[in-house]
Amino acid sequence: MKVLVTGSAGFIGYHLCVALLSRGDDLFGIDNFNSYYDAGLKHKRHDLIRAAAEEGSFAFNELDVCNTAALQSAIDSFQPEVVVHLAAHPGARNSQKAPFDYMKNNCEGFLSVLECCRKQKKVPRLVFASSSSVYGRNVTMPFDESHAVGAPVSLYAATKSSNELIAHVYSDLYGMQCVGLRFFTVYGPWYRPDMALSLFADAMIAGRPLQIFNHGDLKRDFTFVDDVVDGITRCLFCENLDRYEIFNIGRSRPEKLMDIIDILAGELGVHPQFEYLPMQEGDMQCTWADISKITYKTGYQPITSISEGVPRFSDWYKKFCLSK
Repeated sequence: MKVLVTGSAGFIGYHLCVALLSRGDDLFGIDNFNSYYDAGLKHKRHDLIRAAAEEGSFAFNELDVCNTAALQSAIDSFQPEVVVHLAAHPGARNSQKAPFDYMKNNCEGFLSVLECCRKQKKVPRLVFASSSSVYGRNVTMPFDESHAVGAPVSLYAATKSSNELIAHVYSDLYGMQCVGLRFFTVYGPWYRPDMALSLFADAMIAGRPLQIFNHGDLKRDFTFVDDVVDGITRCLFCENLDRYEIFNIGRSRPEKLMDIIDILAGELGVHPQFEYLPMQEGDMQCTWADISKITYKTGYQPITSISEGVPRFSDWYKKFCLSK
């Protein structure tokens, strides 16, 4: 298959690209290596993708998806059968600090991808990243795709919810097949430095207190990146999907944040200190994915527990982050 991936040098994008290359797919990556976090990390991921590719199986274009003309040219030249849109401005908490960046990158960028796809002679299937954050103030657990998502608590969540609505419009108007994936707390090697496990590990190694919000009363459906990639891949190639689909991709097991920290501290050999803080604006107390829909449609079944996944993250962190 010919697969185009936006955000190919990102955390999930990198793992997906390596998995697709191992399948033998022809891959076209797009990333703009922006400075939201260390671009050097993105370049290292990108180098590993190139190393995993056989001759002619990986092409790449450094561009911003908001540049519709450049994106159109790239898609026209590659003629993908599937487009995976992962490029976005991430981070729910940070979205209140930079609202225009989030609206431009997450909404205008997504519209650019949709427009470029619909103009193809053979319109590709579009699989795009949404987020568990769209469930907002929903208190019914586990989160089911049929639940209302009209009360987001962060601008980031609002942009992801709007992506789902716009995709529905394009699916209805133009017959595009659009598949939105609501990711639940993805973690693993080559993780983003602004995310929880990296921040906790950095603080532990430096001897700083860990900032623990909501006084530690937080649960997250931590999902190892290999399981997420398996779910994405199934959605790329499954033949029995409807024209418009929304799926949760999680482990369907909310974990106590303090349990994750205990495993990480043990792996790093430290005894952390804590600074307990109130709930942050734009945060959620608990996330928990109902994955019955994606399991029924694609056979997706996550297999990586936190007792296996957190040590795998820690091993990577010690080799990559502590060896600098």
